[in-house]
Amino acid sequence: MIENEDRLEEEAEEIRRETAEGSPEVAEHDRVAELERQLEEANNKALYAAAEIQNVRRRLETEKTQAANYATTQFARDMLAIKDHLERALDAVTEELRGDKVASNFLAGIESTSRELDQVFTRHGITRVEAMGEALDPHKHQAMMEVPTADVEPGTIVQEMQPGYMLKDRLLRPALVGVARKP
Repeated sequence: MIENEDRLEEEAEEIRRETAEGSPEVAEHDRVAELERQLEEANNKALYAAAEIQNVRRRLETEKTQAANYATTQFARDMLAIKDHLERALDAVTEELRGDKVASNFLAGIESTSRELDQVFTRHGITRVEAMGEALDPHKHQAMMEVPTADVEPGTIVQEMQPGYMLKDRLLRPALVGVARKP
């Protein structure tokens, strides 16, 4: 009887091993679990790749917009020199010369050209940097000298030697200025 019980226990153990380790249901279950894990991993990689593509697309759109907005930067800087020459020419004209009929016609043409250039600047987002009476802003102004004065606070711009300009939100050229200091 003890022999029978031992043999029965051995058979039961063998059946449990076969069922747990070698049964087709358990092996298939492990394979399904592995495939589900691989599928989840592949889905995560696909989502990451899609997000990366979207980020690259956004970056390229931003770069494209900036390139279009600021493509004319060098041309605009070159045009500033022309604007400076026109302003210096108009500033150099005396009242006596303005009274002369021939010179006044010539001056009218220069003033008209200057106004047209201002309109072109405005259409393309080029604006003059405010300087006189403003506090010195190193992002927009370049101090060329200090002027001793008690009339205004130190650090206030009291003289503009050359106007500065912005292209939309970027500095094309800083304003060259004289800044007040204590006497």
